[in-house]
Amino acid sequence: MSGFVSFVSSGPGDPELLTLKAVNRLQGADAVLFDDLSSGPILAHARSGADLVGVGKRAGRTSPKQDHVSRLLIDYASSGAKVVRLKSGDSGMFGRLEEEILALRAAGIGYEIIPGVTSAMAAAAAAGIPLTRRLTARRVQFVTGHDVTGALPDDLNWAALADPTATTVVFMGKRTFPELSRRLQEAGLSADTPALLAESVSTPAQKLVRGTLATMASLIEAEAADGPALILLGPLAPEE
Repeated sequence: MSGFVSFVSSGPGDPELLTLKAVNRLQGADAVLFDDLSSGPILAHARSGADLVGVGKRAGRTSPKQDHVSRLLIDYASSGAKVVRLKSGDSGMFGRLEEEILALRAAGIGYEIIPGVTSAMAAAAAAGIPLTRRLTARRVQFVTGHDVTGALPDDLNWAALADPTATTVVFMGKRTFPELSRRLQEAGLSADTPALLAESVSTPAQKLVRGTLATMASLIEAEAADGPALILLGPLAPEE
């Protein structure tokens, strides 16, 4: 007997940003394997009696290995359970989704992917700005700020990232931003390029800090807390 896995995107943290389909799957699940950033009030939508299993990974903290998470998904589904794998933001955005899909395919277990509000969109909305701007920001690019070792990836496309007509969103980049800033300026991006730190977006701990490519590293050191954060760079709309 085989169950089914729903990869449910929980959005950036505010439970009101869940989709109706996400709530439906949570209410019908026998087991919910959730990320740290998908816990709290979002789990209130899970049905009473469902197994709630924390499998979140956070930088610098002891976290479940990916093989263990995939094994849990397979074990639950193989018992006939309806499983929700609850991922923060949008599950397809820097969320290790592919590894879990491949494990399910190898085990012959069916799955679906339910999209959600990615934190990049939520950050722009919280700041009251668009991610694109007519004539000045015609392209948006998402990039991770660290590789599997925690360092800044060395194979980034620096010419693309230094494009002054693109909005760049850096995920998980607080610790590596000083080096990222240096490399971008070496690649030709102006030190005066607007920058926005968006931390714990859509939650009560939300913090938005504006600066420039040159000043953002010191602002992160002085003002950032321990929450998940994005850094937006590019021709962002000015603060009113």
